[in-house]
Amino acid sequence: MTAPIRRRTRAREIAMQVLFQFDVRGEAYAGELGKTVAAMCAEECEADNDVVTFAVRLVEGTLQQRAAIDQRLQSVTRNWDLRRMANVDRNVLRMAIYELMCCADVPPKVAINEAIELGKKFSTANSGGFVNGILDRVRIDLEQERRAGGGTDGAAKAPEAGPGGPGAADAAT
Repeated sequence: MTAPIRRRTRAREIAMQVLFQFDVRGEAYAGELGKTVAAMCAEECEADNDVVTFAVRLVEGTLQQRAAIDQRLQSVTRNWDLRRMANVDRNVLRMAIYELMCCADVPPKVAINEAIELGKKFSTANSGGFVNGILDRVRIDLEQERRAGGGTDGAAKAPEAGPGGPGAADAAT
């Protein structure tokens, strides 16, 4: 028997799937459907407000910070065009980088491990290692920037905490 999926893990799955659709269909995707991001996320889970709230936070934050995220992603994947990346991998990476950059209530190891698992589950057998390598480099760069007082290209001004506030345990991961 498999263990039940944790709430934040489920929220990340939903968020990645919604982000994937935005990536494939374009920025007007929600408008084409006539739905909000919250409604799109809510369709995928069974009335669990915590799951929906965290999924919406991830989707909206990733979309808002996409330019800064893509710039950071491009800087660590130097000779690799983002468009050549598998769509799932690209969106898993974007969401995890958003968490690393802007979600102080999510420990970096949790964000990275969750992204690795998403890559393994929804992409290829090689995605876990690919995602791990890129996110570890991003984590190191962010830590060095924070130690040097360099910030995160303005992205740190994004909302840092959702339900539970800063420092809330990610135990529901």
